[in-house]
Amino acid sequence: MNIQENIIQGIQLAFQNIFNQDLSLDQISLSPTRKEFEGTYTFVVFPFLKVSRTTPENTANQIGEYLKENVAEVADFNVVKGFLNLVLNENSWLDVFAKIYTNPNFGQLPANGQKVMVEYSSPNTNKPLHLGHLRNNFLGYSVAEILKANGYEVTKANLVNDRGIHICKSMVAYQHFANGETPESSGLKGDHLAGKYYVLFDQEYKKQIKELMADGQSEEEAKKNAPILLEAQEMLRKWEANDEATVSLWKQMNGWVYEGFDASYKRMGVDFDKTYYESNTYLLGKDIVEEGLKKEVFFKKDNGSVWVDLTPDGLDEKLVLRGDGTSVYITQDMGTADLKYDDFKIDKSVYVVGNEQDYHFDVLFKIMQKLGRPYGPGLYHLSYGMVDLPTGKMKSREGTVVDADDLMQEMVDTAAAHTKELGKIEGFTPEQATELYEILGLGALKYFLLKVDPKKRMLFNPQESIEFQGNTGPFIQYSHARIASILRKADQLGVDYSNFDGKGIEKIEESESSLIFLLNDLEKKIKQAGDDYSPSILAQYLFDLAKEYNRFYADLPIFNENDPAILAFRVALSALTAKTIKKGMSLLGIAVPERM
Repeated sequence: MNIQENIIQGIQLAFQNIFNQDLSLDQISLSPTRKEFEGTYTFVVFPFLKVSRTTPENTANQIGEYLKENVAEVADFNVVKGFLNLVLNENSWLDVFAKIYTNPNFGQLPANGQKVMVEYSSPNTNKPLHLGHLRNNFLGYSVAEILKANGYEVTKANLVNDRGIHICKSMVAYQHFANGETPESSGLKGDHLAGKYYVLFDQEYKKQIKELMADGQSEEEAKKNAPILLEAQEMLRKWEANDEATVSLWKQMNGWVYEGFDASYKRMGVDFDKTYYESNTYLLGKDIVEEGLKKEVFFKKDNGSVWVDLTPDGLDEKLVLRGDGTSVYITQDMGTADLKYDDFKIDKSVYVVGNEQDYHFDVLFKIMQKLGRPYGPGLYHLSYGMVDLPTGKMKSREGTVVDADDLMQEMVDTAAAHTKELGKIEGFTPEQATELYEILGLGALKYFLLKVDPKKRMLFNPQESIEFQGNTGPFIQYSHARIASILRKADQLGVDYSNFDGKGIEKIEESESSLIFLLNDLEKKIKQAGDDYSPSILAQYLFDLAKEYNRFYADLPIFNENDPAILAFRVALSALTAKTIKKGMSLLGIAVPERM
């Protein structure tokens, strides 16, 4: 049992003994004491005045006295109106530190027996990944790692959108304009090559619309009758009919794209345990429509189309199968949801998809729950806001997207220039320097995109993200490198800090206890980040921890200490901080350097 649990149990006993009232442990909570007051934890008594039937000050004082006499961890207390601020004794902090320091599994919660799938990335094979995909991939990967740390058995999945009219647009443009161009002959990554022809399709399409309008067609007619669009529609029909030449071109171009995606994913530092392809799943779900009709979850209209009525759930009627028997997106999504469960028997399924799909997932989840799926209650849409740039909204077909590969390279280049300017690579070989720039550039990018609550729309500022001061990845990375340097010096001096037991230390300083307080919060923050599917909680925690360590280091210069026990303790405290930063940053998918 930890300090907080002991104190909460003590408060429960105080209410029993003083006020003859039984409270459940769930009713009692502690919050960190505000910096301007003495104490570590604060208990707010206002919600319990009906129980105590006395003033806030009197209630707080009586509970404070009881805790001081009966709970070993509480050394003293003070009352500010209805706020009971608790001061902990020195030994409690040393005990907390020793428990964490000697626990090899600190930061990993026990297995909970639950399986979860996190589906993210979900790219289209007609274009390269862009800035929006970066937020998606970083969020999905981090949430998967955080859920692992929460004791879940996690499967990372990617559903690739590799079929449809948009894919055929790139293929038609390739036939018209490529002259046999390949990734090798062009020097382009395969996904960039496909994206080039998606843009060329759009340019040719617009040109043909203008020509048809000049010949007297309305804009609406011209958009429908443009020859290149009709070609793409015919190509889709041929693909669905398994036409050999069409399928061969589709496989060739998609193969190039997958090679390009793999290179991008590797640099991003994300991976997948299972990849689904829409070309294999787009016909799924029709059997579920039949099931839904039998269960009267769905109904059929006169034209043969099948619908679900979600008006009692605050939504509306939603089409699940067209009158001609062809699928809509929701049809195949129902089928894919069942497929995932059949493959992995998951308890939870997390879809990392932008907030423009909120309605779609609301409908999908309500349908699967009405159909009585065992995984229905565990369906979750991790809805995130778009990433904006100073230049405005991105459009793939117009070629105005911020390319993920270009942005990653730009971040690494910016990190290199910034690091050289600050002189932080003294004594590095060229290879070591290159590795450092990669760690800093991608760390800056990931941290900036993850530190914002996923639900919020955000503005990405590359220059701000790379700074070594403020709430940035490089600030936390630099803090880790600083501690690593301290540990190397301690090793050189022969300081033995590996088996800290707290003996020989009579008093710890406020900045030491504050640092232990934060270190003790790691598992609580991991749980909170997992419960809320929000890496931003962990990012904020790591920033606070790095700041607190820097304050401790400024207050108490480690190697100026003459007492061997205190010196060993401060080095051990530094080592645990470095380990915690490394663990936390790894859950965000961010590496930390040992030297800077």
